[in-house]
Amino acid sequence: MMKFLAAPWRWSFVSGLKKDDSCVLCRALNENGVPSLICHRGEKFFVILNKYPYSTGHLMVAPYSHVASPAEMTDADLLEMWRLTRRSLSILQESFHPDGFNIGMNIGKTAGAGVRDHFHQHIVPRWHGDANFMATVGETKVLSYDLETVFAAIRSAFAR
Repeated sequence: MMKFLAAPWRWSFVSGLKKDDSCVLCRALNENGVPSLICHRGEKFFVILNKYPYSTGHLMVAPYSHVASPAEMTDADLLEMWRLTRRSLSILQESFHPDGFNIGMNIGKTAGAGVRDHFHQHIVPRWHGDANFMATVGETKVLSYDLETVFAAIRSAFAR
């Protein structure tokens, strides 16, 4: 018997129906609580949950400034980004116990940047076996938690 997994929250993303050309990261800065998905606001950078995550707890660290590349930031600014990355790793490890992480940036359209003019660093928790048949054959990812639960756990950990 074939079983189906539903992910209706992805429809607007996959279909392109809700096409808004404004910067998703800048828009989030004007919201609060769960709608923003911002887990922590630092001095020049913020930590935001990815609305369409690759895995549970997929975070991004982004500057408040709408800049396309880390080359446009000072060394001091980038130090804050790396400190927030380190803290995010600790919080994700404590909250969700992943077996590893992928960390990286896609800068520019050719590199695969979905948000092309506002650079951000991805932090993607990984678990043994998470690249199973669902992701590779079924083109489907299975997330263990809903965004609101993940948001609450990560935001409360940053508040401590």
